[in-house]
Amino acid sequence: MPGSIGPQTPRPWRFIRHGLFGGRHVRRAIDDAAMKRLQSLVRESETQHSGEIRIVVEAGLPNSYLWKRLSARDRAITLFGKLRVWDTEHNNGVLIYLLLAERRIEIIADRGLDRRVSIIEWHNLLGDMRAEFAAGRFEQGLAAAVAAVGGLLRQHFPLAPGEANPNELPDVPLRLG
Repeated sequence: MPGSIGPQTPRPWRFIRHGLFGGRHVRRAIDDAAMKRLQSLVRESETQHSGEIRIVVEAGLPNSYLWKRLSARDRAITLFGKLRVWDTEHNNGVLIYLLLAERRIEIIADRGLDRRVSIIEWHNLLGDMRAEFAAGRFEQGLAAAVAAVGGLLRQHFPLAPGEANPNELPDVPLRLG
């Protein structure tokens, strides 16, 4: 399963950091124009393969996650289920999750894609985005994630000539916070 980028913050600092991040941070990191550009990238990518890509940007983890010492990955897995990214015909949905408070990205791929991609490929994909997120270039990092995931989906789930990909999930990124 794909991994993550970013250090685990000590518990007391996690509460402070996550408490300071809110909706305005999400809107500043990914404004309305960036949302539209990312939506277009997802829509364009999905014309080239049968997979589904969903983006979620969240300010900070809910307090319940912090109390239980759960990670960004735990949250991404929960959202993968809640948003029904797993519920695609070919089991090839992918969630790209960005947690701003920790500048962590998680990529959760359904079993159809995950079993075809090695852990090394996932780590290389995430490593390529490290500089963008570390520099606060969140839109560019997410765009790179969409391009990289789209490339994997094209490789493993290409559309046949003349075939269309029925849109099973919303293309618009989701902002939480």
